[in-house]
Amino acid sequence: MSSLVLIPARMASTRLPGKPLADIAGKPMIVHVADRAALAGFGAVVVATDSLEVADAVRANGHEAVMTRADHASGSDRIFEALQTVDPEGRFDTIVNVQGDLPTIEPEIIKAALLPFDNDGVDIATLGVEIENESEKLNPNVVKIVGSPVADNRLRALYFTRATAPHGEGPLYHHIGLYAYRRAALERFVSLRPSTLERRESLEQLRALEAGMRIDAQIVRSVPLGVDTPQDLERARKILATQG
Repeated sequence: MSSLVLIPARMASTRLPGKPLADIAGKPMIVHVADRAALAGFGAVVVATDSLEVADAVRANGHEAVMTRADHASGSDRIFEALQTVDPEGRFDTIVNVQGDLPTIEPEIIKAALLPFDNDGVDIATLGVEIENESEKLNPNVVKIVGSPVADNRLRALYFTRATAPHGEGPLYHHIGLYAYRRAALERFVSLRPSTLERRESLEQLRALEAGMRIDAQIVRSVPLGVDTPQDLERARKILATQG
């Protein structure tokens, strides 16, 4: 299996404008993400961005960047455009989409996203964490995986929801929005129109399930910090200051 990590990064964040270039421990946030993706050991890591300023910062810190259009509706569309630019010959058969606002993500968590591909029937792989905080079970901003166990620490996803589900006794799982695609699955996914349940839940991954694609989730131990607000940024700065 030959894998490529693509990291989408755009400057037009509503809650934290310009966040890919936010300074954390002396480096732009997007560079921290690329550094950690490189430590996962897949080989090629490329940042896909609509900003020349982001591309320049990435390249100045030893990573590869590719320019993409500014009007993409989703990160999946952005990484697909980048894939066509970076690898038109089809050398990579697995594409890992690491969000550009995860500056503290552990390389081992990125690697875990590929584990479900030991089953040839899996089209898309992702990650989950068991929810331990009771308030998160009721929080619509915490997306839950409704799935059936298929192996130790692995679920076959049957649904994703912002509601508290499934009902009854047993664990609930928080979905981590990091995806690995078989190349053909990514090509198919971006060709599909937004689906009914995707629109209702505002969850892009439901498009794949509604189209009959299989998504398996590897269960990991912790949720990586996503930087969406100034408060998140300060948390990331404190975490990386202690590690540096």
